[in-house]
Amino acid sequence: MRIKPCFLPLAWALAMRAFAQTAPPVPVDAADCKAQEAVLERDMALARSRGQMLRRRELGEELAALQARCAALVPVQGRAARIEKLEQEIRTLRAELDRAEEQLRSLKSESP
Repeated sequence: MRIKPCFLPLAWALAMRAFAQTAPPVPVDAADCKAQEAVLERDMALARSRGQMLRRRELGEELAALQARCAALVPVQGRAARIEKLEQEIRTLRAELDRAEEQLRSLKSESP
């Protein structure tokens, strides 16, 4: 089977367009927002050091869009909600500590 000469460049162009359209992951929480901001700021600094001003400007626009999405993402939590969240974390950590202490006691009792 013979491949037409224009097939490979056409396939390459379509593949590159598909890769170029992949969007960065949508941040889920504040930690994701901060991580993505840090990556974009690092890339901006790298582009600036290489003299890639167009790339730096594009990254700056991405950073502004990310910050807008993150600002809309962060829900306004009341004091009661924050207290409840912290109390739940404390209960979880205490349960983990109790399990770890029980494992430690059982290991110590088995040792010769």
